Amino acid sequence: MDTPSVLGDFLRSRRARLQPEDVGLQAYGARRRVPGLRREELAQLAGVSVTHYTRLEQGQSTNASDAVLDAIARALRLNTDETAHLRDLARPAAPARPAPLRPDYARPAAAQLIAAMTDVPAVILDRRNDVLAWNPLGHALLAGHIDFTAPQSPSERPNLTRMLFLDEHTRELHTAWEDEAKTSVAALRLTAGRHPDDRRLAELIGQLAMKSDEFAGMWSRHPVRSCTFGTKLLHHPFVGPLELSFESMQLADDSGQRMLAYSAPAGSASEAGLQLLAGALLNHPPHAARPAAARGHLAGEKPRDN
Repeated sequence: MDTPSVLGDFLRSRRARLQPEDVGLQAYGARRRVPGLRREELAQLAGVSVTHYTRLEQGQSTNASDAVLDAIARALRLNTDETAHLRDLARPAAPARPAPLRPDYARPAAAQLIAAMTDVPAVILDRRNDVLAWNPLGHALLAGHIDFTAPQSPSERPNLTRMLFLDEHTRELHTAWEDEAKTSVAALRLTAGRHPDDRRLAELIGQLAMKSDEFAGMWSRHPVRSCTFGTKLLHHPFVGPLELSFESMQLADDSGQRMLAYSAPAGSASEAGLQLLAGALLNHPPHAARPAAARGHLAGEKPRDN
């Protein structure tokens, strides 16, 4: 990822969403060549020289101080996530020596932990949203149409962001698909800013931009947002509507892996739905050799009377 050009695009996108009158400036002239604030207007607001700001936006300055970046963030009215993203882009880490592209695997203890969580849907993800492991209930909730063992094979490993945009079953699963898609793109932007040298991440972004006009449009707007907890609105083909809370918890090491777990309020219809799904797994446990008809039972076909 070309970090200097991304930085410029990000700053221009944030200038474009502010008008002079929004920040207490007098707008002169009826015609403005650029939408939103001009560079000199932003520099005035931030208390920095136009030359200094221009060099930063053009990627020619990589040593901007905390004070300057904070002043620009305040002038642009950036939120906490956007300010962190600005810092990542403005002061990227020195490029590391390219490492061999070895596939990631879930830590055995982490995979063991989620396997023991029989009543809680859970998955282990890497920073790119590749599924490294899932427990039976997590698999049945999110991707019963995919082979349960797929995360074990790097070439077949599901990716939740790719599935959201390119997999019809996943699109139908999310009741508020557009909101989910926007949040996913914003979180991916934040990750890309933190890891500009991640080749597999860049390949994922390129693939999605080529294959999904919706992704390309959302990506071009430079949304930035962390997504560590919240609510998912799903319509599961087997158990119907679900409103689930989710928590994304970073594993305590430097792998970048995290556990994503879902839950429902006690006594709610969504809890009953999860229990129904868990009960179905007792009769149809996931495993590599399960026939396609049995996989379909949890992927979208309600049980039939014989």
